[in-house]
Parts: sequence; C-alpha cells; structure tokens
Amino acid sequence: MKRTILAVVVAAAVISSLGYTVLYREQYYRLYHEHYIQYPDDAMENIYWLERALKSDFCNPLYALAKIDDKTQWERYRNLFTMHLNLKVIEQYLILGNQWDKQIAYFYNEPWKEQNLKSLDTAETCYRTALAYWKDVKDFSFKAAAMPTVHLEEVQYWEDENIRIETGALDYEKIINRHLAHLAKVRADFQAMDKSTY
Repeated sequence: MKRTILAVVVAAAVISSLGYTVLYREQYYRLYHEHYIQYPDDAMENIYWLERALKSDFCNPLYALAKIDDKTQWERYRNLFTMHLNLKVIEQYLILGNQWDKQIAYFYNEPWKEQNLKSLDTAETCYRTALAYWKDVKDFSFKAAAMPTVHLEEVQYWEDENIRIETGALDYEKIINRHLAHLAKVRADFQAMDKSTY
C-alpha cells in the first residue's frame, strides 16, 4: 500500500514538473513559430497562439522581452509588442489566404468551377480578416511613435517595423487591397466560364 501511494506521489510530482501554465502575452508569443514550408494547419496554429497573446495580459516588466527601466519604456514596449503581434497575425492570415487563392483561372478548370469559387471565397475571408487587424497595427504604431526619445534595444526589430509603418514603407492595406482586386478578377474569370469555354 505504501509503495502504491509513493508511486502516485512521485508520478504526480513528475507530471506537474513537466508543464507550466501559460498566462501571459510573452508566453503565448513564444509558442508562435515559423515553418520552412507553411501548411494551412501551421498558419492556423500560429493564428491561435497570436490571438491568445493579444487577449492576454503582459507579464511583469521584470520578465519582459526587453529591459524596462521606467514607465515610459514600459508603455512603449506594450505599444510596440501589440503592434508586432497584430502584424504577425496579418502575415499568418495572408499565408492562409494564399493557400486558397487561385492566381489564374485556367480554362481547363471549368469542371471544378464551383470548388474554385468556394476556394476564392475562403481566400477573400482570410484577406479581409487580415485587413481588420491593420487598423490596430496603425493605432499602436502611432502611440509608439509618439515617444521618439525612448528606444528599446532588445526589440530593435519592432522599432524598425514601427518606422517602416510610420514612413509608409510597410503598408499592408495596399498589399491586401491588391490581393483582393486580383482575386476579384480571377473570380470574374471563373464565373464567365461555361461548357463552351472548356
């Protein structure tokens, strides 16, 4: 009997030491990862972790991804981090949309016209969802840009993203609108197909 209780206690200790609770934005962000070849499931997994991160609280400034010395740095860090997370969500939705986007309506695809149109609908949904996140990116970029004297060296990449957004060098709204315009053209080509075009 003592051995059984001891075995249960040891097993419980081992199981509890193997995992930890994910609570904070920085922890969820660490679960996001890029793949060499991006399949739809990989993009959906990343979207899940990034969206959970956006809904979570920030960890204590002691455990932030950059060195935080005062409240101004903490505010800039939060704005930059939220901007960066939204950018990553946009990128994942674009990757996901690209999986269903038919770039060309080939004449020999007429027998699968309805399936192709449904695929284009899915791609459009992904693109429009990505576009919805762009507003948040611009808002948080503007807030971060309002503190130009504060610099966070450990997250220089986020700082660079912020400058690219502020100067217009990075504008996902233009990119997504180009995708949507091209998708509309391909959709029109598919809708114009019939048995005579095949």
